[in-house]
This record gives sequence, structure tokens and C-alpha cells, in this order.
Amino acid sequence: MSEASPRGTYLGIAEALRRGIEAGEIVDGLPSEADLVSLHGVSRNTIRRALKVLEAEGVLQSAPGKGWSVSRGGDRRSLVERMTDVIAEDSLSVGDVYPSEAKLCERFDVSRTAVRRAIAQMEGTGLLDTVHGKGRTVRALPTQIGRS
Repeated sequence: MSEASPRGTYLGIAEALRRGIEAGEIVDGLPSEADLVSLHGVSRNTIRRALKVLEAEGVLQSAPGKGWSVSRGGDRRSLVERMTDVIAEDSLSVGDVYPSEAKLCERFDVSRTAVRRAIAQMEGTGLLDTVHGKGRTVRALPTQIGRS
């Protein structure tokens, strides 16, 4: 990851690990933090930040003395994909109010930080719109192109 900027490098590593999990290349345990440091050429703190992102999304879990492993059961799609699907699952239309951060945290059993990151991505792609004092509304319906 030598060409990546230091800011956000951990997000690139988290995405690479997520792709490895989704592709079935990482099935049970992850390589050690030291191995990930060597593989990606970054500091241990950068690796830990990447692992914490995936833990907050419910993709990974940590067990003392055993290290990091892929969470069993549940949905392995990214939090953004699962939150995007809320629009269809809840039969929301353009202009409808999107669920609150608190409800999304409870629904997906993730941290508020993880929910806020996913919402920011959804706003960036034009799916959601935030109106100060009124909450978030659906701005556009997601397309099924490229999604499974």
C-alpha cells in the first residue's frame, strides 16, 4: 500500500480484508497482526484501526488469546449494502424518512460510528439526503445493477 496516503490507509486495508472474506480466501482466523503489518507495509496501529472497522461492522470478532476471526452466522455483506437494502426491505420511497442512527445501530448491532460511516457513503452516492432538524430522507432508490 505504498502509494496510498496515510489518511485512510486503514480503510483500504479493511476493504481488502473484507474482499478476502467475501471471496472465501479468509475463512476462519486472520493472519497475525505482525503478518498483516509485513504484508501491507504499515504500522501495527494502522492494522488495528482496519480490524476495528470490520469489528464494528460485525465482520470480524476478537477473542483474547486466539486473535481475530471471521464472525460466524449473520450477514457478511458490508454494512453499507445492508443499510442500502433497508430502503427496499422497509418499502421506502423517494422522500420517505430513513431510520434513525439509533434504530440502525440496534437493527444491525453495530456502533454509531459504523452507522455514520455507512450513512456518509450512502449520502455520497446520492441515496440519502440529510435535512438539518428533520433527519435523513431517501433521495434516490438503489439500483440492483452489480448487486447480488
